[in-house]
Amino acid sequence: MHASIRRELIDIVGTDGATDRIEDLVAYSYDASPQEHLADIILFPASTKQVSAIMKVADREVIPVTARGSGTNLAGETVPLRGGIVMVLTRMDRILSIDPENLTATVEPGVINYDLQLAAAQVGLMYPPDPASWMVATMGGTVGTNAGGPRTVKYGVTRDYLLGLTVVLADGRVLKIGRGPLRHVAGYDLVHLICGSEGTLGIVTEITVRLIPRPAATRTLRADFDDLEDCGRAVAAIIREGIIPSALELMDQSIIGAVERANRLGLPLDVEGILLMEVDGDPESLDPITERISTVLSANRATKVIVARDAAEAEHIWKARRGAFSAMACLRPNAITEDATVPVTQLATMIRKVNEIAERHNVQIGVLAHAGDGNLHPLILFDQRDRDEVRRVEAASAEIFREALTLGGTLSGEHGIGIEKAQYLSLEFDEVAMGVTRAIKQALDPKGILNPGKFV
Repeated sequence: MHASIRRELIDIVGTDGATDRIEDLVAYSYDASPQEHLADIILFPASTKQVSAIMKVADREVIPVTARGSGTNLAGETVPLRGGIVMVLTRMDRILSIDPENLTATVEPGVINYDLQLAAAQVGLMYPPDPASWMVATMGGTVGTNAGGPRTVKYGVTRDYLLGLTVVLADGRVLKIGRGPLRHVAGYDLVHLICGSEGTLGIVTEITVRLIPRPAATRTLRADFDDLEDCGRAVAAIIREGIIPSALELMDQSIIGAVERANRLGLPLDVEGILLMEVDGDPESLDPITERISTVLSANRATKVIVARDAAEAEHIWKARRGAFSAMACLRPNAITEDATVPVTQLATMIRKVNEIAERHNVQIGVLAHAGDGNLHPLILFDQRDRDEVRRVEAASAEIFREALTLGGTLSGEHGIGIEKAQYLSLEFDEVAMGVTRAIKQALDPKGILNPGKFV
């Protein structure tokens, strides 16, 4: 990057809003995937006006721009594959408004998901999408990947709550799309086009979301299974019973063991799988629902069912799931959390396939799942310095994706495509669909400067 261009960019954000020190370039060269690439400069804009000004320079000089928040994404979406500018949006961290009467909130992209959750709770409302990284994940990142979380099974993903966006386009123009009202159908649905586009179509600088009333009460359960496939079958049985839990999570034996060693939560080490569940609603409805779930679990060979007696016990149960990735990641130098979704009725089959794949390729894989909607997270542990092991991990990942598609599933339920899965996208989308995708990219980013080299 020429010194005059670098100076022009620094003038936009100020000297405290830019860095090209090598240690900072390295710090922003990776996310939660194994990918790493250095940018030329890191910029920290504080307003839509600054983002727009940066993009005008980038457009004029044809400089790649990769937007990012906390970098918790797991597929390489925020890795600057072609160098250029990394635009970090964490300074734009204001909750601009919460409107309890119209059930909406407007935030900047650097707002942490958990902070919005807390602010909504103070007025008796809830923002349902809750990725596992919610304590650090930014709202801009959750829009970019259409993130979900444990509550997805009942409440849906980010896209289901988006009402409006302010987006800076590749040439610096500012696009305002969507409206505050909960119902609008005018024109193309540009809001949902941007959601999940992983920063390849524009940079989101303001987000308006729908809030919902907080449930009056919740009930949390844990069920233990000697057979992991029974665990998977129990999930389908609960859904078939007409019960939609607010969360329904699965952990296999290797995950359970890692979490227990790291956190000493009293988890059983002699079972193949556990289910963690939450139901919510009116207090008087929860006892009969809990009894029905317990009956279904027992009928599907659960060896033990625990119902939390209070909020503290419920938090203790959920601590196991929240700490699963960090506990597993401590076991080997590198970890990949894959993401594939199958129909709930195929969950047990897919779990068995993952185990077979792990054995066939001699790799260590633990299975986590947002089980209620069939979204599996096979967590693969390895050592990136061992080239033979890396090849086996890559082969295992490819098989997992192909098996998910064979079972009527999809490549991603919430992590997105990024770099990690770009090579597999053509397995799910035919050439017509890929052609339309490329045409949309060309229309909004004709010079290809927004997050280049990713899934498009």
